[in-house]
Amino acid sequence: MHAPASTRDLLPSEYRFVIAMQHIGFGSFESLLIENGELVLDPWPTTIRGVKFGSEDRSASLTAPAEFELKRQVIELLEYVRAVEAGEIRTLEIRHGLPFSMEVQLAGAPTTAVEGDRRG
Repeated sequence: MHAPASTRDLLPSEYRFVIAMQHIGFGSFESLLIENGELVLDPWPTTIRGVKFGSEDRSASLTAPAEFELKRQVIELLEYVRAVEAGEIRTLEIRHGLPFSMEVQLAGAPTTAVEGDRRG
């Protein structure tokens, strides 16, 4: 599958999640499952929204067009997800409506190279 460049290239679940990231603005998603290279959105992952007092809330006025080009950070996130057979994004941090960093647990993968190299 080629790298997505715009919303035209997204699966319905990916499009739904990209819009959700834009709406959260600042915060995180937790316990987001990946199965067969696709985000599992039912049930919806835990959503944590960051709120700063004394600053303007721009997310309330955010209305994205139905079709738009994807930012590099979104493309990298979706490429990563599409390459994972099974796993869980434990925490995906969102800043300015874009993925910033994440912690991922991969099903069946050793947690470190050392553990994978241990001999009994």
